[in-house]
Amino acid sequence: MDGTLLNTEDIYTEATTQVLSRYGLGKLTWDIKLDLQGRPGHEATKRLLAHYKLDVSPEEFSAQTTEVQNKLWNSAQFLDGALELLQALKLRNVPMALGTSSARDKYFQKTALHREAFEMFGTHVVTGDDPRIPPGRGKPEADIWLVCLQSLNEERVAEGLEPIAIEECLIFEDGIPGVILGKNANGHVIWIPHPEAVVALDGKELEILPEKGELLASLRDFDAEKYGL
Repeated sequence: MDGTLLNTEDIYTEATTQVLSRYGLGKLTWDIKLDLQGRPGHEATKRLLAHYKLDVSPEEFSAQTTEVQNKLWNSAQFLDGALELLQALKLRNVPMALGTSSARDKYFQKTALHREAFEMFGTHVVTGDDPRIPPGRGKPEADIWLVCLQSLNEERVAEGLEPIAIEECLIFEDGIPGVILGKNANGHVIWIPHPEAVVALDGKELEILPEKGELLASLRDFDAEKYGL
């Protein structure tokens, strides 16, 4: 969701930069952010503090960034082509699920202005604090997407439909942990990295992309017909 559907990765960057400035540090740059993207919040914060060698507890730093984030979530907007793709897939009755490392309360904060659009996922929304995901099994472990698929298949079986195999799934991701996750899950990965992430990767993105994968500049470039959709 973050950086794939919504521009909330930029909000995370802005909030973290504001808090880092309180400690005399500069802007959070993408060479650092690449290692944080898509990870559960507590783990990402610990990695950030270790990088900057800040003598602050993860809880205290998170409280400060959360305070700033809460003032910015209402500016979250869909990324280029994201809403149009969701609408097109929904119109064609393509099964969709949303997996996000965000906790459920933060998910609702981020999507508050776009509730109607996110209702297209129905009950198939799996957040980072979902009890079906074992502790310590966040991205890049494949559990979150397997739970998404489980949610879809439970509904399909109840309706007398054939379950979907993970090999049939398209997994849309913006961060490296998510791309690795998609590879671990044996799905087909559609990677839409942030433009600044591409600059920071400096060509390494092609080494990271799995064989069953595609790299796009934005979701507007996604060719649904290529995948029979």
